[in-house]
Amino acid sequence: MEDDPLKGTGMHAGAPAKVFKNASLLRSNMTETEMRVWQWLKTKPKGFKFRRQHPFGIYILDFFCFKARLSIEIDGDYHKLNGQIDKDEVRTNDIQDLGIKEIRFTDDQVMNEFSLVKQTILNHLRVGSL
Repeated sequence: MEDDPLKGTGMHAGAPAKVFKNASLLRSNMTETEMRVWQWLKTKPKGFKFRRQHPFGIYILDFFCFKARLSIEIDGDYHKLNGQIDKDEVRTNDIQDLGIKEIRFTDDQVMNEFSLVKQTILNHLRVGSL
């Protein structure tokens, strides 16, 4: 990428040690829906490698593909709360400012429309076009 906002900070966008520690805890306590998505993502769809519970700046991304600059978030019910909606919007804007595309799915979508979830992700896996 010519004008890469992550140049100099790397794939972790300068994440501090505390974020790495929290990400490790989250990896050992994934939700059922996160596990379902991870089982598919770890097969490297279209050859793209994903990381789970990836430290990124002050955030932890549920799933992240550095090559495609793609973050995938799986939202449980607490993401519907007013305070969390605002926090998610700030987070999405911060991540996008660093050149990362974020797509979100609800737990219900993962459980009831998994084929659509997978197809949506596949549609975003194009290097340099996000």
